Amino acid sequence: MKRYFLRGILPFVCLLLSNPTALWGDAGKISGYFFGDYYYVLKSHNTELEERNGFQYRRVYFDYDRNLSDAFSTKFRFEMNGPAFPTERKKTEPFLKNGYLRWKKPEWRTNVYVGLTGNPTWKNVERVWGYRSVAKSLLHMHKMGNGSDFGIALQGDADKSKKVSYHLIFANGTSTSGEIDSNKKIAFSLAARPLTGFIVEGYADFENAVDRGRWYTLQGLLGYQSEQFRVGVQLANQTREQEGKDDLNILATSMFSAVQLLEKKLWAFARFDRLFDPSPAPNSGYIHFDDTAAPNMIVAGLDWTPFEAFHIMPNLVYVFYDEPDKGAKSDATIMPRVTAFFRF
Repeated sequence: MKRYFLRGILPFVCLLLSNPTALWGDAGKISGYFFGDYYYVLKSHNTELEERNGFQYRRVYFDYDRNLSDAFSTKFRFEMNGPAFPTERKKTEPFLKNGYLRWKKPEWRTNVYVGLTGNPTWKNVERVWGYRSVAKSLLHMHKMGNGSDFGIALQGDADKSKKVSYHLIFANGTSTSGEIDSNKKIAFSLAARPLTGFIVEGYADFENAVDRGRWYTLQGLLGYQSEQFRVGVQLANQTREQEGKDDLNILATSMFSAVQLLEKKLWAFARFDRLFDPSPAPNSGYIHFDDTAAPNMIVAGLDWTPFEAFHIMPNLVYVFYDEPDKGAKSDATIMPRVTAFFRF
């Protein structure tokens, strides 16, 4: 029986392997990207991390996009992240980052998204910064917002010349996790492009979560982009209500720039972040911060593209601290890395 089964199924499998559209059809697109590093912690405020080094992948995306009709399309994105400075061996599990239905209405200059969709919090910031593969943007790095959320969103242009755009989302506020209460989060961004290459954006959000209280966020972005140069300044303030304690106010700013040195081959980039208080999430990512003092971070490096869709980016992370309210000043963090990025 097994022999007859194999004889029957093998030609079918061979057909699918030689002609994958027989299985998947003509509609839809599979894509994704990967980035990771080799890192070496030369110095750190945490002596246990000093001389720590290794290879790590920080992000893997696997996307499937499909047009259902002229007006409707769908997207699914799966994500995997390697652990940051792990202390035990464990496998990484993928999870659903995006999964939504989009309704496009060109005459209204509007897109409607329903499902697990992207937030506007750092969307334009990351476009101007341009090096998410090197470092998360300011609010992302310090866990002051979510990259995606489950709800309904409106995104589009306010005028025919597309000089003013908006993005509004009403969602659970729990990112890719399930809803844990009946409260919701609302976020809104309004961006103006008065001149070619320039962007001015204002952003605000509010959420009321049963496990952490009310958070209010305000953010501003001023940026410029051309084919050879990018520069941006970001300023943000977040207020977190705390039961029985004074509100926590987090003020932060980021300045970043990139310039092309060789056409289609080599860029240089640099960024400076400053928090005026200790990080609210000091050990949540691939760059750890001391939780007793306000951090300042410099990231700088080169971006070499040996061939299309593949980048090698040697870079240096340097974190230093203000004087703390109590105790000795924290040691700086110095971490050279070689980051690789490719898209498929």
